[in-house]
Amino acid sequence: MTTAQAETRRRNQVDELCAAAIRALSGDPALHFRARRLHRGREPLPLHAPHLRQSADDDLLSSRGIADGMALRLTSSDAALHRSLCPRDPAERGIFELLEQFRVESLPPAELPGMRRNLRLRHLRWSLEFHRSGLTETARGLLLYTVAQICRSRITGEPVVEETEDLIEATRFALAPSLGHDLAGLRRHRTNQKAFAEHALAIARTTGALLTGTEQDAEDGSDPADPTDPRFSLLIDFDASLGEQIPAATVGTSRTLGESGATYRVFTTAYDRERRASDLVRPGLLAELRERLDRRVARQGVGAGRLARDLQAVLAEPARDGWDAGQEEGHLDGRTLAQLISSPTERRIFRTERIEPVADTLVTFLLDCSGSMTAHAEPVAALVDLFTRSIELAGASCEVLGFTTGAWNGGGPGREWRRAGRPRHPGRLNERLHLVFKDAETPWRRARPDLAALLKADLFREGIDGEAAAWACERMRARTESRRILLVLSDGSPMDGATSLANDPHYLDEHLRETVLREENTVEIRGIGVGLDLSPFYRRSRVLDTSVTSGYAPFRDVLGLLTLR
Repeated sequence: MTTAQAETRRRNQVDELCAAAIRALSGDPALHFRARRLHRGREPLPLHAPHLRQSADDDLLSSRGIADGMALRLTSSDAALHRSLCPRDPAERGIFELLEQFRVESLPPAELPGMRRNLRLRHLRWSLEFHRSGLTETARGLLLYTVAQICRSRITGEPVVEETEDLIEATRFALAPSLGHDLAGLRRHRTNQKAFAEHALAIARTTGALLTGTEQDAEDGSDPADPTDPRFSLLIDFDASLGEQIPAATVGTSRTLGESGATYRVFTTAYDRERRASDLVRPGLLAELRERLDRRVARQGVGAGRLARDLQAVLAEPARDGWDAGQEEGHLDGRTLAQLISSPTERRIFRTERIEPVADTLVTFLLDCSGSMTAHAEPVAALVDLFTRSIELAGASCEVLGFTTGAWNGGGPGREWRRAGRPRHPGRLNERLHLVFKDAETPWRRARPDLAALLKADLFREGIDGEAAAWACERMRARTESRRILLVLSDGSPMDGATSLANDPHYLDEHLRETVLREENTVEIRGIGVGLDLSPFYRRSRVLDTSVTSGYAPFRDVLGLLTLR
């Protein structure tokens, strides 16, 4: 097992252990981690405190401290009461949220002493990371850090972090006159959320006013820190984005397919086509698009070699690959018996079986080429291009397919349907167009120009997802690879205006769900939602943030999806 593969497995095991602990403590079986974020079912839960953020560097005890803090927030805090009392000002709200988290962390059950230790270790680690990052070198950072330290110390009865005690002493002394009464109230009312909130609000308002003063000082030049430094969001705006809901794909039940004996229909296949995408683009334009894609890939700053190593850790399986002769232990090699007689002291007369990782896998990218995807074409094309090259370097096979329609508003089938007198429930009513950007036999180097066709906007029309998924799976089953993975990239539910109007709005939705359920018997199907949660259609899915224009984060999300079996 490679280092990357071992680390991925360790991280997954830690997440599962922490999720199990939260479920056991809260009694909620729907809680689980997805992409290091706590979810209830498909709904991501808000993150109430900066020290509850997970990172890849967290060890088991630190992760358990995070899990215990989340569990206590779910069991010991009235969310509705908390929302009704929460101040509107972002800085005040940040402090108020943090104090409520400190309150619940002071209430671990007496029969669980390990929980208190985990919470203390997590707070200690976060505090030292905050300090060592340089944030306490600014007036605002030091104020925030001091408030956090003295409030948690007073609420829990534990000492402040010893390494920074001298650092915060002057600020703590200056805050004592304005916060002293309410600090005593925090400890006294920590078991009464409503009474505790009165003192927490007073501290939040006082601290917010002091933060405003330090911000004005920074504008006057007395504080070298940039007040817009994103690192300050660690404590002030920590829930500004994490509390947002990720939109989910809209789905419904088809009335047409729900009728007795009704099945998915196609009005006519006379206009359906399967084309190489590069044949639909002028050679000169294709070269220009490839240059544009190369620039976008370069800006991403992701090395194909690193991605290939991570892919091999995920896709490869140990396989026999011959024998290594001349070993000092193993199976006796019959070819060396004469050498044993002539040189009795020779020890290298054995052979061992060679085990090498082999990625006998086919990965197919199926891209939604509907009109709304044009806004995401460039980041999606860069991601697919890098993955295609890296999958090949990892020893696996890759295919890139797309689906759209040959026309808007029904095209030829729509005209035939109208001439036929508009019969009821005609089924799919548009020209299906399936695109091949790269087939499995063509190496990436030869397919480079063809992949640039992903940037040609006028190829993007409407989307008939169910038939495209069935087509991609049929192509994959014709291959010899032992493992087949289909990655569907889409930014919405299936949509073809003519089909929806002639049948019902959820006709294509129902067909996609039925197709995925059927094809999963032979192909591993994953959904990658472009800014959208596709879990209503795909049991295993991730949300892709295309606003991230550089770095490894989007690729790590897809790798995480590939690890699921």
